[in-house]
Amino acid sequence: MRYRLVIFDWDGTLMDSAARIVACMQAAAQDIGWTPLSDAAVRDIIGLGLPEAIAKLYPGMTAEQRERLRERYAAHFVAAEREPMHFFEGVASGMKHLRSESSLRLAVATGKSRRGLERIFTSTGSGEWFHASRTADETLSKPHPRMLEELLAEMRLSPEEALMVGDTEYDMEMARALGMDRVAVTYGVHARERLARSEPVLMANTFSMLMDWLYVDHHDDIRDTGMGTVSRSEIS
Repeated sequence: MRYRLVIFDWDGTLMDSAARIVACMQAAAQDIGWTPLSDAAVRDIIGLGLPEAIAKLYPGMTAEQRERLRERYAAHFVAAEREPMHFFEGVASGMKHLRSESSLRLAVATGKSRRGLERIFTSTGSGEWFHASRTADETLSKPHPRMLEELLAEMRLSPEEALMVGDTEYDMEMARALGMDRVAVTYGVHARERLARSEPVLMANTFSMLMDWLYVDHHDDIRDTGMGTVSRSEIS
């Protein structure tokens, strides 16, 4: 294993949750009398902390309106949790395999709140996969690298020993700020071309592709395509 720590984003990387986030944000806007934004507009802010996401979506809102929108979004999201969300294909088995590696540490860096992450950890039993986690409400939101800095300090590791895996430009830029290797998964919310601008070491079309790449000899099995470095399995 090339890395001693692999850090994962949550929404759009491990869990297929984008559609629910979009629906809840649109419903919240309607609740407070604002025009709901398009699916594409809401998908664009997935990965940011909720206050930062709302400020970007609705820059004309007052502080009071933003707080009302935040409350309504949270209420809709909690209510929707009666219907379970699902991990992307290959995530559950892949994470269990990685967790079995005694020399490897796993962590989460997410725009979710601590309360929201703990709820999903409990409902899915996935909390046992990770050695550490950081959420946007207990540190700075992506793309600031603070949550990665805190995870590295907790694990007593350097950026060179860690890998960030995410589906958004915010994940990629957060890692790039520290000189940390980063993998962009292309099945999430940001377009492939947008992710490529952050120069990830791999652009993975599936979680299984990421797993295969983690266990190959990187010098022999990767090449640069001009869209970021990708594994042979992606370009064959």
